Amino acid sequence: MKYETYKKLAGATLGKVKADLVFKNCKIVDVFTGEVVESCVAVKDGTILGVSKSYEGKKEIDLGGAYIAPGFIDAHLHLESTMVAPAELVATAAACGTTTFVVDPHEAANVSGADGINYILDQTENSDANVFVMMPSCVPATDIDDNGCMIAANDMYPFIGNPRILGLGEVMDDDAVINGNPRMFAKFALFEHQTIDGHAPFLPNKMLSAYKLAGVDTDHEASSFEYALEEARRGIHVHVREGSAAHNVDDIVRGLVRTGIDTDYFSFCTDDKHIEDILREGHIVYNVRRAVELGLDPFKAIKMATINTAKCYGLKQLGAIAPGYQADFVIFDNMKDFNVLDVYFKGKKIDKEANVKVKKCPSALKHTVNISKVKASDFALPIDNSTTHVIGMEPKQIVTSDLTEHFSKTENFVPHDGYLKIAAVERHHNSGKIGVAVTKGYGIQGGAIASSVSHDSHNIIVIGDNDEDIAIAVNEIARVQGGYTVVQNGKVYETLPLPVMGLMTDVHFEEVNEKLKVMKEKAYEMGVSKDFDPFITLSFMALTVIPELRVTPRGLYRVSDKGSGFIK
Repeated sequence: MKYETYKKLAGATLGKVKADLVFKNCKIVDVFTGEVVESCVAVKDGTILGVSKSYEGKKEIDLGGAYIAPGFIDAHLHLESTMVAPAELVATAAACGTTTFVVDPHEAANVSGADGINYILDQTENSDANVFVMMPSCVPATDIDDNGCMIAANDMYPFIGNPRILGLGEVMDDDAVINGNPRMFAKFALFEHQTIDGHAPFLPNKMLSAYKLAGVDTDHEASSFEYALEEARRGIHVHVREGSAAHNVDDIVRGLVRTGIDTDYFSFCTDDKHIEDILREGHIVYNVRRAVELGLDPFKAIKMATINTAKCYGLKQLGAIAPGYQADFVIFDNMKDFNVLDVYFKGKKIDKEANVKVKKCPSALKHTVNISKVKASDFALPIDNSTTHVIGMEPKQIVTSDLTEHFSKTENFVPHDGYLKIAAVERHHNSGKIGVAVTKGYGIQGGAIASSVSHDSHNIIVIGDNDEDIAIAVNEIARVQGGYTVVQNGKVYETLPLPVMGLMTDVHFEEVNEKLKVMKEKAYEMGVSKDFDPFITLSFMALTVIPELRVTPRGLYRVSDKGSGFIK
């Protein structure tokens, strides 16, 4: 703490003058000792002065015996994946108790480069929450991706020294790390004294060790406790993810409870969570609540949502209720249900009903879908071999399986018996690239669903049971310059425009939420499995860094630790 700041605050800490604000009659969750302390919390200028029953304040708030804990921290998320304006997402999640967000804007960067990163920084600058940013490390995610921009180490220099940049974002190209690619290590060198986030699903033991050896500090891709344990044993901080598509809390937390291992190297994150899911079940508070339901000690759960993450990212002023920490609080009624009563940011109560001010988006970021009109014949898929590799979509997961099926040879595969067509259409440079494959598990009948949100290159991803509706869906996405659409029997049923980089909307989230709800219901009515979020799950089917099969504009791609590559 700076000398001037200390002199300003010390008088109130020592009790010589009244604090600005004192919370009385509260049960303080102490993340250092793992105990509940019945006392008072004094605050001045957004900073915690101390904890003592003797404090008096110019303003005093009686919590009536409610619990007060540090504001929750989301260890890793992509604001773009929520589809709404970044400021609106932050405000919505903050009202649920999340007061700090560690954001990776690589979705925006893959579409619009540095302009996309600056958009996220600018849109969240005045939020009633701490919004930090990790510098996107893999733009594009791999050298076979067709995205909008490229960010090399030299392009990162303008962001170095920005106090809101905490380190290097998720390193998805694990091959580049393990094989010692100089371009990747040039990026590592820029952030060697900060946190480097990982993205390492299913790396074998020695490769995982090499990944950590290179300097990777965290990972949020563990979908099983066994893998999370291997990561933690190597000193990799595990962010336990619970989003709208990937649900990893149950498996990992059950393992933590069963083994009783130390949880200091575990945190919570959402990664990708739609706003309607946040409104229904909460944000990081849901992870905490679910973990406790599964048998995890409440103090461990709260530490995973607060101090563990703060330490991971060097946020010395966040994550605890103690002198010198920022006065970010979540107040709840009990240590089981965690019903959020109020939330405070820098000592000020968050108004859950306040209108969120959204800054105007630069016009260049609203014209990013660049394709020529497609037709049904563009999605023809010849079957020439005796066996065909099919993308097996896994319930409640973003991983896929490689199904080998026997189809009759034909000039154009016709979807049948649950087998559908899935395609990726390059949309940044109008290259005309279209990759088509077969998938199973999604379940749509009599139509198609398309989206311009397609991790991480964000080309147009489309799935359907007939070529005509697939083409209609792609052309509709181009018409609205990005978004989601549902097509049924030759007609567009409904479209949710996402004109900001083809990723986000510029209208109020309630309008988005209502339209998305209708579209989801229609998707399920058309046969989409309830085990999938119709849009979020689809958005991961082109992500070439997660096993096992993906579709790209260049064709079907296998992701494997035994060797990745295109399947002919």
